[in-house]
Amino acid sequence: MKSLYYRVFLITLAVIFASSVLGLLGSNIYYHMKLKPYNDKKLVSIAVQMKDFIEFNPDGMERYLRNAASLGYEIYVTDGQGESHFYGGGFREQDLDKQDIRFVLSGGIYHGVAQFPNKPFITGFFENRLSNTVGVSIQTSGKTYALFMRPDVLLQFGELRTFFALVLSLTIIISILFFLMSTRYIVKPITRLTEATKRLAQGNYNLRLKTGRRDEIGQLAEHFMTMGRELERVDLARQQFVSNVSHEIQSPLTSIQGFAKVLAQGDLPKEERLQYASIIETESRHLSMLSKQLLLLSTLEQGEEALNKKRFYLRGHIRQAVEMLQWQLEEKDLLLKLSVPESISVQGDEVLLMQVWTNLLSNAASHIPSGRSIEVYAEEMQSHIRVVISDTGEGIAPEHLPFLFDRFYRVDRARERASGRTGLGLAIVKRIVQLHEGNIEVSSSVGVGTRFIVTLPKL
Repeated sequence: MKSLYYRVFLITLAVIFASSVLGLLGSNIYYHMKLKPYNDKKLVSIAVQMKDFIEFNPDGMERYLRNAASLGYEIYVTDGQGESHFYGGGFREQDLDKQDIRFVLSGGIYHGVAQFPNKPFITGFFENRLSNTVGVSIQTSGKTYALFMRPDVLLQFGELRTFFALVLSLTIIISILFFLMSTRYIVKPITRLTEATKRLAQGNYNLRLKTGRRDEIGQLAEHFMTMGRELERVDLARQQFVSNVSHEIQSPLTSIQGFAKVLAQGDLPKEERLQYASIIETESRHLSMLSKQLLLLSTLEQGEEALNKKRFYLRGHIRQAVEMLQWQLEEKDLLLKLSVPESISVQGDEVLLMQVWTNLLSNAASHIPSGRSIEVYAEEMQSHIRVVISDTGEGIAPEHLPFLFDRFYRVDRARERASGRTGLGLAIVKRIVQLHEGNIEVSSSVGVGTRFIVTLPKL
């Protein structure tokens, strides 16, 4: 398997190669579009100056052309009849067409530099061809000559070309070395994360990674440690859940087995027998409720697939929940205030949302003293619907509030267990609200009362 370090090295080389190719292509396009016509015009001007000097001093033509060649030009002079002379460095290819020679001898100006063919990766400036020249005619000593010339790049820029080639080579080599060294700065923390992942897979959630960096790698390390802590919390919650379920099942089963054994003796008074049978019935009902709620929680964990959404009016829905709990309200002489506008409608699962209202109302009715009141009101906001269920009970101590929606959590364990409650109600309520993309919050003041706020999106 190729390491990340090796891959970065290959990517570096590929980037340098691709950049060089694209840079050469772009520079060559610029030469053909902008520099080539300018060079042709400049060389024609120099060739005309040579022509004027030679025609003014015909006896010094040979010496003048040798001096011009030594200054960095390649020159070819011909009369078109077989007499030809080269001055300076030799042309790599003598590919000048005879028709072009005749054209210059007849007084025309040859623009070979400007007419050099456009090629993607061949810059005409370095093409040492006889056709890549400019040409003018010269009248001297009663004869007509055609003079073709171009700059001798090796002579004019030989040292500079070597210098720039060395600079470019060293730049590439040093860049690769520095890039590879800097890559360790990136790869090393990723290697640490890989090792941390292995430890996490083995169940070691107590991870400590260096998070001094403030870039994306540092953020990744911080999020990774957060994920480790969350996984640890989830694992502990799972273990606690299994322990709680085992306890919740074991306790009524022990009672049922014990009282069933006593009933089997057969010599018990009728009153005791009826009492023990009632206890067995109560514990059986508790087990039945526990299994139903566990099954419901399991179904809700499947996500939105468990929902059967449709639009309905909220007021009638909550009123139906109140009617189901009417006996409980009358038994404790509780006053219920309902303030839900008839125009408010929600998109959701009627059966599951009914469990939300009945559970919250039942909790309020069970935990407040007789003669107190419960208030339910709803309001339609710009982007969501807000339902508030508040009571005037004794309230909940602040240390219990963060755990109210945990599974099997009970504020008063003895009282809740005696009432037959499983401790799963608020956990189910929270999951149902979350499946509807909503939120539920709780606030309470000891001696004043408790308030649950359910927020549902306005779809």
